[in-house]
Amino acid sequence: MREREHGTAPRGRHAPPLEVRQDRQRRRLYSAAGRVFARSGFADATAEAIAREAGMSKATFYEHFDNKEDCIVALHDDATAAVLEAMRRTGADFGDGETADRVRAVIRTFLEVLAAFPDEAQTLLVEIIGAGPRAIERRDRVLAEFAHYIDAVNEEDARRGNAARLTSAHDSFAIVGAVVELASRQIRTREPDDIRDLEPVVGRLVLGLLHSAAGTPA
Repeated sequence: MREREHGTAPRGRHAPPLEVRQDRQRRRLYSAAGRVFARSGFADATAEAIAREAGMSKATFYEHFDNKEDCIVALHDDATAAVLEAMRRTGADFGDGETADRVRAVIRTFLEVLAAFPDEAQTLLVEIIGAGPRAIERRDRVLAEFAHYIDAVNEEDARRGNAARLTSAHDSFAIVGAVVELASRQIRTREPDDIRDLEPVVGRLVLGLLHSAAGTPA
């Protein structure tokens, strides 16, 4: 999920290099695809609708993607990588600080990114589920990457004596699964009204598991 770009690239001798133009086209198509998938759902979305939303020809769409499934998988990969990078940067900013403070800050970053890009969030958390086996395989891989990130951070915190080690390798997957379902439910039902209002319950979920691992009441 990156800042959306507007406007048309210069043409002629002032035009940017080909790879820059292609990257800009791809960004515009990602943004358009997020809006179309969120508005119409994956099943009813078409390559033509995405191209039209982006102000491009269908031929340009097919220069970048084989079909709409290829498009949603590429958008999913790009956006989830950006979300995970934002979470890692936030976590790194805390260094050896309090584990609870870092957990809350990382959760806040995750939810703020979803709030800032609601169309992409719906695509990543809701529409991707109906996009076919390749999309599901990619989603599972990304969820595993998030879980491994949580487990690695916890392992380092435990090594430094800042937190108890999670009880099992499944704990980090439980955290990811619960958080993703909470966020997906909010997107589908708009309950609570603002996805960022999930921060307290997600915080209790994560910190509760850490307290449990330490043998103390949550």
